[in-house]
Amino acid sequence: MPSSPARPRNAAATREAILDSAVRHFAEAGYDGAGVREIAQDAGVTAMMVNRYFGSKEQLFAEAVDTSFAPALFIAEQSEHVARDAAAMLVARTDPEADAPAPFLIMLRSVSNPRAAEIVRDAIERHVGARLARQLPEPGRQVRTDVILSVISGVILMRKVVGARSLRESTDDLIELIEAVFASVVATTSG
Repeated sequence: MPSSPARPRNAAATREAILDSAVRHFAEAGYDGAGVREIAQDAGVTAMMVNRYFGSKEQLFAEAVDTSFAPALFIAEQSEHVARDAAAMLVARTDPEADAPAPFLIMLRSVSNPRAAEIVRDAIERHVGARLARQLPEPGRQVRTDVILSVISGVILMRKVVGARSLRESTDDLIELIEAVFASVVATTSG
């Protein structure tokens, strides 16, 4: 009886499949609700393989969070008009027809776990927070960064999770309003 050819091994592709699955599962169920077995099954591997690549669920979560927060979803790497560009990116990415952003869902569904909240906070500071802070003048750069990130989180929550009706319409007006809020925060300095 002929044997089927062995499946070629590709460590990078396996690792990526596990990370993709982890991001999806953590976004759907949060840190405490997502199981390594389900993540593994979705990735087409065993839970033992997940642990071999990532060591533990916490380390897998940390890498999934880092992977999901790394792309410039709401704050561009560099912008001449950070308030306008951030407002436009926020409105576009939270369109009622668009999928909710995975980093936000991971944050929302995981922060009840103190260690998960710490991992999320560190990733925000390293990625979106650092991108934004580089574009804001001193003094008071960090607090203004955190206020803008809080507004972004609030808009995502109200638009994508709660579904506030007034935020579903007139995207140009919404961009203009959010831009005004961001511009005010950018222009306000504190010592």
